[in-house]
This record gives sequence, C-alpha cells and structure tokens, in this order.
Amino acid sequence: MDSALDLPPLNVPQLLRQHGLQPKKSLGQNFLFDSNILQRIVAAAEIPSHATVLEVGAGLGTLTRYLARAAKQVVAVELDERLIPLLREVLSNAANVALLQGDILSLDLTPYLGNADPLLVVANIPYYITSALIRRLLEGPVRPLRLVLTVQREVAERICAAPGEMSLLALSVQVYGHPQPIGRIPAGAFYPPPKVDSAILRVDLYPQPRIPTEDLGLFFRLAQAGFAQRRKTLRNALTAGLGWHSTRVETLLEQAGIDPQRRAETLGLDEWARLVQIYRQTQVQREDDLT
Repeated sequence: MDSALDLPPLNVPQLLRQHGLQPKKSLGQNFLFDSNILQRIVAAAEIPSHATVLEVGAGLGTLTRYLARAAKQVVAVELDERLIPLLREVLSNAANVALLQGDILSLDLTPYLGNADPLLVVANIPYYITSALIRRLLEGPVRPLRLVLTVQREVAERICAAPGEMSLLALSVQVYGHPQPIGRIPAGAFYPPPKVDSAILRVDLYPQPRIPTEDLGLFFRLAQAGFAQRRKTLRNALTAGLGWHSTRVETLLEQAGIDPQRRAETLGLDEWARLVQIYRQTQVQREDDLT
C-alpha cells in the first residue's frame, strides 16, 4: 500500500467547526489527531498488506486514513450519525474503506468480516465500552489475529497484570491472547484532551483459548465467583458465589494444588485451568458413581 508518511495532518477543531459539530461527552468522543501517535499505532499493529482491519469508533477518520494505506480493506464503524457525512468527505479517496453507522456491540459484522484472512482490530475506542467491546471481539464468531487499541492506561495495566494483581478483566483477556502495553499517549494528542491517562494496548490472540472452548463457561463462572468478593479467601468466595458446601470447595481447591486461604487475584491462568480440569474430573467421577 502507499506510504502513510505523506498524509497531511487533519485540523480537528477546524473540521468540527466547518461541520457545525461539537464532541459528545456521552459518546466518549476524544479525537486522536497526533500523526506520530497514529503512525505508532499502525506500526504496532504490523498490518499485512492483504489484511482486513476493523476500526471501532472511526470518529473523524484520523486513524482510518492511515489504516487504509496499510491494509487491503478497512471496515470502519461509527455510532454517531452526525459524523458520517464528515467521514465520507475525509475518506473520499479511500476506495478500500467500508463505512458502517451503528453500535459495534450489536452490529452483525459477519457479512463484512467473514472472509477476512487475517482480520485485525485497530481502533481508538470509546473508553466507556472498553470491557464490553474487548469481550465481544475476543468471543465473536470472526477471530482477529490481534487487537491494537487505545485504552485508559489504568485499564491497560490491569489487563496486562501478573498473578498477585489479577482481575476478572485480566483473566477474560489473557485466556484468549497475550496482552502487552506498547506505550503511553499524552492527553494533548487528543481533541478534546481526556482527563485520564491513555495507552496503546496490543493483544495477540492464541490459535485456541488457553482453556478448552467447551470449558470456558465453567471457567468464567468460577472466576466470577472468585472475584465477586475480593477480600475473601477463595474458599469463602467460591462457597458464597457458587452456593456450594465449603467442604466441597475446599476439597476441589486442594485437589487442584491451590491453598484455600489464597485470594483470587493471586491465581495465574494455569491455576484456574487446573481448577476447571479438576472440577470436570470430579463431575465425571460423580456421574460414574451413579451408574
């Protein structure tokens, strides 16, 4: 694709004034305009020239233009219908961009992404939908090769956490892929500048989740129970969250080699996987005993 270095910068405040628009706080609109940061995001994505890229929250097209230079096709989704005419104007020379207006959390993208090989997701996302969006992208019918997203720096740190500081969010991402922080983004790179620190997050998806697909429902059930009452030990949290007898919980943890007095944030993904495996084995044994 053509080099992105010759793209003239967009004057975001001027563009908005020309179209009589103001950023909507309710939609988390902070438009990323710094060309150095935009190019860094595209570089971090390592986009193959034959790839399809899904962009969530196309905004004013500042990132879309760079993606269109790097990818074979870009599917750009924007919720705010006010921005669609402006986007069509900015992207008038980008024939490989399909612009969709709608809510990414409910849109059926299969007709646009079903044949993508590979698919990447690269986006400056609205921060208020970060958790819901990431889960939808990771669990959706079309699996991306990787995600490169701008997120709150605190969220990036939580997602990349190690045992001792784990959270349900970290587990929900790390079961599907390897997350890594790429770097921080200064508030001045956005218009208007956000009141939180931002970062670039990259997640490389595994060919298959680290827990068997058929066990993911059980995994999330156990993890949600474990993290529901963070100050409690696993023994007490799982007893309360699952409605099991404490003796059953304690036996399950001990068989998995996990101290019942530990807390959920101290467990790594391998330990959760072992807990799921032991639970499955005990269920099979219980069924065998009944036959």
